[in-house]
Amino acid sequence: MIRLVLADDHAIVREGLKRIIEAASGFQVVGEAGDGSEVLRLVREFEFDLLVLDLSMPGRSGMELIRLVKAEKPRLRILVLSMHQESQYAVRAIKSGASGYLTKESAPALLEQALRKIAAGGAWVSADVAQQLALGAMPGSEQAPHEALSAREFEVFRLLASGMSVTDIGTRLSLSVKTVSSHKANLMHKLGLGNSAELVRYAMRHGLVES
Repeated sequence: MIRLVLADDHAIVREGLKRIIEAASGFQVVGEAGDGSEVLRLVREFEFDLLVLDLSMPGRSGMELIRLVKAEKPRLRILVLSMHQESQYAVRAIKSGASGYLTKESAPALLEQALRKIAAGGAWVSADVAQQLALGAMPGSEQAPHEALSAREFEVFRLLASGMSVTDIGTRLSLSVKTVSSHKANLMHKLGLGNSAELVRYAMRHGLVES
């Protein structure tokens, strides 16, 4: 029996996932989490085989949470189930320690296949993501500027590009306005951007937000 924990800040999403997963043979959902703190508590207090993780929960960024979970339990397998279709999110998730990446629009049968492959020790990514990972590992390969952003900076960048204010981002990520403003200043400097319009254009040009 493969024991799983579901992590998503929407209870209705967790319930739907639970029904899909437990309808397949060999799976048991043993815990649920609605934010990053609950995820870490379950990781520390319980033994299970696989974590199904949403990237966009309140509190810690998804990439940061992946790293923290792997630091606690290096052998725990993680499948990221996200609303983001852009391959850059998948690449960052895999580099952070996830074993697979699937969008929430995927068919239930695909979710079952991904879970079984990851539980067996494999990985699950699209061909596009696999190609980007391979190219990034080649000697002399050039990184796009946004790939140098920290997990938190990338999360703030994504939310700014989607049109959220610094105040709203602080509320979303449980950070002070001062901290968000500091992240914004750092990422703008790293990307060589002068204003919010340039930030949005950069994000659209690199396929990091929907145009």
